[in-house]
Amino acid sequence: MKPLTEHQIRTSFVNASKGDAQRAALPDLAAVAWDELDYLGWQDPRKPLLHYVALEVDDELVCLLLRGTGKTPPRKMMCAWCEDVIDGLHAASFAAPRGGAEGRRGNTIGTSLCADFRCSQNVRRAPTAFEMQTEDEALLAYHRQQRIEGLRERSTGFARAVITG
Repeated sequence: MKPLTEHQIRTSFVNASKGDAQRAALPDLAAVAWDELDYLGWQDPRKPLLHYVALEVDDELVCLLLRGTGKTPPRKMMCAWCEDVIDGLHAASFAAPRGGAEGRRGNTIGTSLCADFRCSQNVRRAPTAFEMQTEDEALLAYHRQQRIEGLRERSTGFARAVITG
């Protein structure tokens, strides 16, 4: 992912008002390992039910406002973007207001995502025991690349659904 500035993020929200975008608490952008990310996701420390995601869709930066439930799911859920079930912090349910007129009418779209937005790390993880049944480095690299491309396709698909309402 390309490094982002505060101005780029605040002006790229597609489902939040200008005021909401200006009030959003941003992470320390200087501390982000941009080359290891497919998208930037973070939680607002002042408003723990608000979460944000910044990603590229068709070579344009798109930022999304997400609302969390604030509740831990009763059982593990699979993340819809990285398609992983992780140990530790579980996937959680999020709702995103739709863009444009649909969003102004209160329409939302929901998904389940890694609660700590670690999808980029999950798709770059070490091979599983099943994947290690082969010693072919090219095949292992292929599987990893497929996971990364899948994350990008599913995350941009969600963003497009939010934008088009």
